[in-house]
Formats: sequence, C-alpha cells, structure tokens
Amino acid sequence: MNALRHVDLTKVFLVDIETVPCEDCHSKLSTERQALWDTFCGKRHQREITEGKTTSELFGNAGLYAEFGKIVCISVGFFRMLPDETLEFRVKSFADDDECVVLKGFADLLDRHKPFGDLRSRFPGASPDGYFLCAHNGREFDYAYLGRRMVICGISLPPMLDIAGYKPWDLPHLLDTMDMWKFGDNKGYTSLALLAGAFNIPSPKDDIDGSQVGEVYWREKNLARIVTYCQKDVETTARVLLHLNGQRELWSTVQLTHMPWPDVKMQVA
Repeated sequence: MNALRHVDLTKVFLVDIETVPCEDCHSKLSTERQALWDTFCGKRHQREITEGKTTSELFGNAGLYAEFGKIVCISVGFFRMLPDETLEFRVKSFADDDECVVLKGFADLLDRHKPFGDLRSRFPGASPDGYFLCAHNGREFDYAYLGRRMVICGISLPPMLDIAGYKPWDLPHLLDTMDMWKFGDNKGYTSLALLAGAFNIPSPKDDIDGSQVGEVYWREKNLARIVTYCQKDVETTARVLLHLNGQRELWSTVQLTHMPWPDVKMQVA
C-alpha cells in the first residue's frame, strides 16, 4: 500500500484504549455533572430520548465521550528486531483505576520518541527518523480522546499527541488502519473485528467487546480481563497493518511477547 511506503515497522507504536463511564451510574454524578450530562444527551442523543430512553439509561454510553468517560487501559505494541534478525512483537499495557497514572505512563513513553515528519513538515519536533502511532479508528477516536483526557489530568502533551489545530496532512505520524481501508470512501464505519474477518485474522472479540467494557469494569471489578481484551485488539491491529502493507505472511514468523502487567516498563530499542 502506497500510504505505508515510508513506514518502518520498528518505529510504529500500535495502540488501543479502553474507556468507561467516569462513574458506575448516573446517580453517582454530582448535581452539576448530572445537569451537564442531561443537556449533552438532549443534543447528542435526541433520537433515543424521543423514543423514550432516559438520560440515566443513556449514561452507559458515557465512556464514548472524553468529557464524561475515563481511560482505564492503554495497550501498546511494538515490533523490534532481535539479534537473530527475526521480529518480535512486544505488547505492554498501562492500566489502573487512577486514570492519571495510566496516562502519565503512556505519555512518558511517547515523550522519549519524536513524531515522524518529512523535511517539509510544519509540525513542531517532527523528524524524518521519527516514530508513528497506529490505531484502528484512531484519527476519529483514540488520539483525540487521549489528548483530551491528558489535558483534564493536567499532563503535558507528548509531541505525538499535541495535535490540536493541525490538518490531517500535517500529521503523517498518525496512522489509522480504518482510514486506510476506506480508500477515500467516507460513507461508513468498518469495525476492527469485521476487517479482521475479511482478512481471515482471528477475531479479538472472542471474550468481550467494547460495549461490555464498562460492565466488566464497574460491576465485575475485573481490570485484568479488560487488559487482555485490549492487548488482543493491539495484536489484531498489528496483523491488519501487515496485511494492508502486503506483509501478512510475516506474522507467522513474529515472536509475540506480553510484558508483565503492571510492574514492567516497556523497553524500546
């Protein structure tokens, strides 16, 4: 694929995030926050409210919005060359009930790596030898959500995510497998599971899917299950990226390494 001709696989961070509502139910919000959510729903979920749903019932969707959700897990995958010249795909997760801890760990990782940009780049700090982020639907969801929640937490934005005000063509370091699959067609959304199925890649949704993450977090209190799910999405995104780049056979030779969570920091060569 021509869009990937300049991309060095060993300089790509494959990323996925898992988000949940900021509280386990609408009634746990402060009076002021309840009013804000109700107003928000009146505009964003007008059809559902017309059909009889209450703003309290709609709060299960709050994790989709950076103003009312929080990030509980960020999983990162990274290809690196081993001494025997084979590839390893190393996966690390940042996960915690304290969202700011999660975001700080991820921001510290990105801070150590300049974003890719060619010699004509208008993006500060960009380098022809820089790194990439890659997520499925990242340009419409993950990248903005990460930036917004870092601002809310008071965390300095790493250069890779300090992207407010720039046009998409100014940000070649932000890769998006869904965007690549569109081939210019903007009529619909293609899920990671659907694209994986089209490529004969095993589905990452063999346990839970995104709609169940909030329930698993708030009711089951099972963050480890969410970490496993998030890491599967990262592995699947990596395989989709290889397929888009005409390198699908490469995955069978890749050594897959899961770094222990939560104690070990990710090391990038």
